[in-house]
Amino acid sequence: MYSDIIMEHFINPRNIGIIEDADGIGTLGDPDCGDFIKVFIKVTNDCITDIKFQIVGCPAAIACGSAMTEISMGKTIDEAYEIVDDTIIDYLGGLPEEKAHCSNLGAGALHRAIYDYILKSFKKDGHVMVTVVE
Repeated sequence: MYSDIIMEHFINPRNIGIIEDADGIGTLGDPDCGDFIKVFIKVTNDCITDIKFQIVGCPAAIACGSAMTEISMGKTIDEAYEIVDDTIIDYLGGLPEEKAHCSNLGAGALHRAIYDYILKSFKKDGHVMVTVVE
């Protein structure tokens, strides 16, 4: 059912763990009833210099989280934000159709960690971010 590369990332996931002083943290999923991922990023000079994740999920979800960290490492914030579900699926050489949704965990949590980093940066710099609702 799973390719060798998916099984490799499942059995030996990369970058599992926590970054205590993370610059951005993003979560996605429901830890009480299904797949759940938490992503931690460290950013230096607008580049992701460290990334870790914690996950509860099936082999495909774990593989997608692991792949997402490998793809993201060393990317600028803008480049990392361009990582989407298909980026992860392509990196893994495909996923079974019924497991394709697992790729959205990694990409979605990464986007949330980047957003958290940007919000913290604005606050640190004394900027105020305003959302206008029409």
